[in-house]
Amino acid sequence: VYGVGMLMSSPILRAGAYRELLDVQTGDFASDIHEVNYNQIPILDSDSAARLAEREMGSMVDMVSQYEVSPYFNQINYQGKPVRVTPLQYGDLIKWFTNRSTGVPAYITIDMTTQDVDLIKLQEGIKISPFEHFGRNLNRYIRFRYPTAMIRTYNFEINDEGVPYWVCSVENKTIGLFGGTDIKGAIIINAATGEHEYYDVADVPTWVDKVYDSSLLVEQYDYYGTLINGFINSVFGQRGCLMSTEGHNYIALDDDVWLYTGVTSIGGDESNVGFVLMNSRTKETKYYQISGAKEYSAMSSAEGQVQHLNYVATFPILLNIADEPTYFLSLKDNAGLVKKYAMVNIEKYQKI
Repeated sequence: VYGVGMLMSSPILRAGAYRELLDVQTGDFASDIHEVNYNQIPILDSDSAARLAEREMGSMVDMVSQYEVSPYFNQINYQGKPVRVTPLQYGDLIKWFTNRSTGVPAYITIDMTTQDVDLIKLQEGIKISPFEHFGRNLNRYIRFRYPTAMIRTYNFEINDEGVPYWVCSVENKTIGLFGGTDIKGAIIINAATGEHEYYDVADVPTWVDKVYDSSLLVEQYDYYGTLINGFINSVFGQRGCLMSTEGHNYIALDDDVWLYTGVTSIGGDESNVGFVLMNSRTKETKYYQISGAKEYSAMSSAEGQVQHLNYVATFPILLNIADEPTYFLSLKDNAGLVKKYAMVNIEKYQKI
């Protein structure tokens, strides 16, 4: 049963079904991605955000001895601004034991445009989380209440009123017994009270920003791009086959978070034939046929402008500058501090 199930679930026999996991529409760059407001460019990457959060935590004398910044950073749109949020976590098991009655008292928000860091104290502490123990541990809490749900990921988010939640994506196998991983819904848990509710993916509240994780979205696009003419062609002839580039990033559009990744031919050249944007809540996908430099080529080009300083470029984000698709990236020194910013024209990446 296992062997037959694996075979019937594989792209070898079900290439068409795998390609249909994702519905890709052709988009218009100038109309879909509005020209950037320079005051709203998200200039922080995840590493810089973590450093700022640690610095803010160090200034909180009353909390730093008991709590630490957790690694659950998540980029969301909050009140029209791109921010990263993360809860605090207990410093160790003893500190959990002495503070468990009140829970984790705060979470941190980092404005990605202004670099402002805020420690948001809660009236009721966070009592459901991955760093709790026993019945309040998030994984165990979900399993007791949804014993058959296949949880793929969970993200920390806040709603429009700043209430903390865990958004837990529930996956489903849609092809054969074991293939065609997709998201069928999400369990949303109030991190303070433990109240929970399951939503089908079409009914997830609009304040939620991430239901589909980046690895699943990229995987589904790669199925769509490589299996265009069947499985055999994807291995041998590779006629018309496309695939995503090595990295990805996120941009904020219309109060949603969209994953961005470049698209290149499967032959492995150093240029993109276009790029895709994928909505992290709905999986809506748009393809833009704009040829130009790969992200890592643009990063190398920007580093070349300041090679005497040995700055390292961060992975770029996509912007609309005067209706021109443009990479925006930060240049960091050896201490990880941002020293300069660069804009690189995608189609003519020597323009920096």
